[in-house]
Amino acid sequence: MNLADAISAAERGERLPFRAAELLYRDADLLVLGQLAHAARFRHNPARMVTYAVDRNINYTNVCTSGCRFCAFWRPKRHSEAYVLDDEAMAAKLEETRRLGGTQVLFQGGLNPDLDLEWHEARIRLIRSFGLHLHGYSPPEIIFMARSFGLTIDEVLERLIRAGLGSIPGGGAEILVDRVRRQIAPGKATSAEWLEVMASAHRRGIRTTATMMFGHVETLEDRLIHLFRLRSLQDRTAGFTAFIPWPYQPGRDTIKARERGGTEYLRMLAVSRLTLDNFPHVQASWVTQGPDVGQVALFFGADDMGSTMIEENVVAAAGVSHRLNQAEMARLITEAGFQPRQRDTLYRLVEAN
Repeated sequence: MNLADAISAAERGERLPFRAAELLYRDADLLVLGQLAHAARFRHNPARMVTYAVDRNINYTNVCTSGCRFCAFWRPKRHSEAYVLDDEAMAAKLEETRRLGGTQVLFQGGLNPDLDLEWHEARIRLIRSFGLHLHGYSPPEIIFMARSFGLTIDEVLERLIRAGLGSIPGGGAEILVDRVRRQIAPGKATSAEWLEVMASAHRRGIRTTATMMFGHVETLEDRLIHLFRLRSLQDRTAGFTAFIPWPYQPGRDTIKARERGGTEYLRMLAVSRLTLDNFPHVQASWVTQGPDVGQVALFFGADDMGSTMIEENVVAAAGVSHRLNQAEMARLITEAGFQPRQRDTLYRLVEAN
């Protein structure tokens, strides 16, 4: 296969083999790649509409035993900046989220051995008591609970779901290649474990997202292996709602890597849309790239702008902080020529009040 063959296959909407995805990323003109991904976006979502959610990220603790080399957010247990959110602080965040028109909470935290499963169940019930959907507990957190409490993945999921867990975020995927994971996150779940959590959730009717953090120690081949592993699981379960790729943001004390600009991000985004032909949605990562590149992403395969993120802590810990309120999000989408529509976690449209 050559580049012309790969472009033709993408134009026809055919399922791309590994070699075609590689050729498109390496050799296709950026604007051609954007056109191909934009056409694929409309095959999946024909309406000239771009969705977004109103929610906040609540990180319940920054204490973590994983020690990921890319993370500027985590702290050891006895660090002066270590914390666990108490119920009063959490309730204030939940009330503000509801007041600002939020429908959901992204709830994640460090791998903190001092928090038992009953603690997590109680926090889930607290969030649900405010009428908010809980999109929480990434696969590494669930794996950590299973190991810590002597339970299976299925048993942990059953208890979290009974408490009110509504969907699972794709965090902790980084790159689904264990050689890479051993370098950047040696204390975190393996690729197979991450995929097993998602497969188990999907079997229970729990929808999830998938992510990729690229631009650190991985190769292009690693990135594509990641995409093809996601595509393979989606073929079997159809449980992923969306894919969100973003470039690694180097922090002061994290892995040193060349900063990835908008061009590389848009190229990766476009190839992701073309490769993941069984994913209904692809999100633009304006939180890491800024609103302007996020807007351009709507012409490189993205049909969703993610969340307004009333609160975000992990990316901000690396020194990157972009903010949009609901009016600014709507303006950004409208100026790109699309109709903005608020959605919930499961991509159901939220009717305006």
